[in-house]
Amino acid sequence: MPQKLIIDADPGIGDALAVVTALVDPSAEVIGLTAVPGAVAGHQATRNLQFLTDLLDPIKHPRIGQSEGAAYAGDEYSFGHARASGIQGLGDLEFDIFDLANRRESAKLIVDLAQEFPQEVRVLTLGPLTNLASALELNPDLPQRLDGVVCLGGTDGCPGDISAVSEFNIGSDPESAAMVFASEIPLTLVPLNVSSRCVLTFEDVNALTDLIEDSANGRTLADLLQYSLRAHREQACEGLILSELAALVVALRAESYSIEAVRCAVETSGTLTRGMTVIDRRSGFTGQSNLDIVSSIDHHGVVDYFSRSLKRASGTGQSRD
Repeated sequence: MPQKLIIDADPGIGDALAVVTALVDPSAEVIGLTAVPGAVAGHQATRNLQFLTDLLDPIKHPRIGQSEGAAYAGDEYSFGHARASGIQGLGDLEFDIFDLANRRESAKLIVDLAQEFPQEVRVLTLGPLTNLASALELNPDLPQRLDGVVCLGGTDGCPGDISAVSEFNIGSDPESAAMVFASEIPLTLVPLNVSSRCVLTFEDVNALTDLIEDSANGRTLADLLQYSLRAHREQACEGLILSELAALVVALRAESYSIEAVRCAVETSGTLTRGMTVIDRRSGFTGQSNLDIVSSIDHHGVVDYFSRSLKRASGTGQSRD
């Protein structure tokens, strides 16, 4: 039976590719796409999710949760993101999207879907944990309603990407992350040091682009890949990191990975350490673990999984020629 999935995202080309992959994976039933402000503003995240759904035009459209709020304002990261994904998140694509007719806030949609399908829904968070924390405030029984949460975020013994110790998704809203970590939600964390090992080489990207079908949505996907390729080359990166795909693989259990039960908290007040994920591995420490952290993953399997899915995605959806 396909895994019922809510994807909470702030797309971003990386998030967009994960959403597209999930929408065409027969092992996933994406019942909700919820927008969160982070890499892009909440309104833009909503529009991007609407566009991706229309692009793939799946047999059963997921419900879309809308969000407001500004993009994360960290100067260095924002500049890097603008280069990697474009100001509006999806490269240089231009599209017109009508506003949602039946508007539902993202946090409320998470709560409603969890109540509609008790203990069947898994949530995959690809952005800050703002919506999940709000959903917990709306319904304190949410942890018992969900099948689990897979969170792309945090670090485990590696440098951060928006500060020396803080990763973007956790560091942009550490208060929400701290609330989620302290809750009883069954949580699996996919940290930066693991997800960043899943890399498409530039040669891989060019080869994939050649394999994508010459359809309207195929050309759109190729444009996203090539835009990201150019941006990463300009920033002297050695390849296209598939962090979001790594988290999707964990959420769908599509490839092999290892986990470790740990006690983890989020620093919310440190001048230099705000947003840091602090893992207590002291010898003899007897504190109860509160989450599972992914310690390793078959990164070649993640790349293969994405490559297979991308070709499938290029042949779906409505013709827009």
